[in-house]
Amino acid sequence: MRDFVKKYEVWIFLVLCPVVNVFFVLTRVEGYISESTYNTGRFCILLFMLICILKYTRGNKGIKNLFKPMLTWKVHPKWYILSLVFPATIALMTLVLKSFYNDVDYDTFITVKTTTLRAYIAYMVWAFLGEVVWVSYCIRELSKITKPFYAGQIVAVFWTLWFIPVILLGEGIMPEIPIISAFIFMFGVAGMCSFIYSRTKSGICVLILQSMVNLTLVSFPISPTNGGAPTYTTFGIIYFLVMLGLWSFDYLIKKKKIKNASRVASL
Repeated sequence: MRDFVKKYEVWIFLVLCPVVNVFFVLTRVEGYISESTYNTGRFCILLFMLICILKYTRGNKGIKNLFKPMLTWKVHPKWYILSLVFPATIALMTLVLKSFYNDVDYDTFITVKTTTLRAYIAYMVWAFLGEVVWVSYCIRELSKITKPFYAGQIVAVFWTLWFIPVILLGEGIMPEIPIISAFIFMFGVAGMCSFIYSRTKSGICVLILQSMVNLTLVSFPISPTNGGAPTYTTFGIIYFLVMLGLWSFDYLIKKKKIKNASRVASL
């Protein structure tokens, strides 16, 4: 049994994620747990489930390895900068495009809101738990059997399936999010996480990126309730397309380097 679980470890975990979350969301719907317990607990239960699986298949060493990417901080500053500015840049692009489409001044839409310190801390904690589960483990493990880009897109499917009960409940997440739009956005989010992680192996960079995603969603009027569902959908599409552009550009650069290296070797 242990050999079977170890062989299909990542797939077992990915399937369990949305299934377990359905039951956890139902406990909130029925009023068995408080809002605060639900908001953070949905992430904690994922990490707890993963730790239990790793303890069974790999022992304490597997658990320690899970958090290893969070110790990698010596990376080029450009990756920290990209992680910090990417989500907000996509939000600004979305709002400028919205201003052109509606033929109004861009400052009509470009407003920044602040929230409480407690909320900011909560977003950081959620980003940390999400980074450990979806990136440090899932994307890292899937990247051993497929290309990092595909690993990110596979994770995006299960990540969104995990979110669907939360979206339907409408608690602990922005209300009125269209599920199709959520899928598009999560493909972009997971793709960017995979892009950053594959280049840096740093969980810190991914944590910064995901924290900025959370802060951008609450600070700029791009959520369905603040900016309308079309704005959120456009934000998700642009996020996804720019992510694809970065992967494509990186692929072309690598291909050119290989071609030049082969040319030099043949001389």
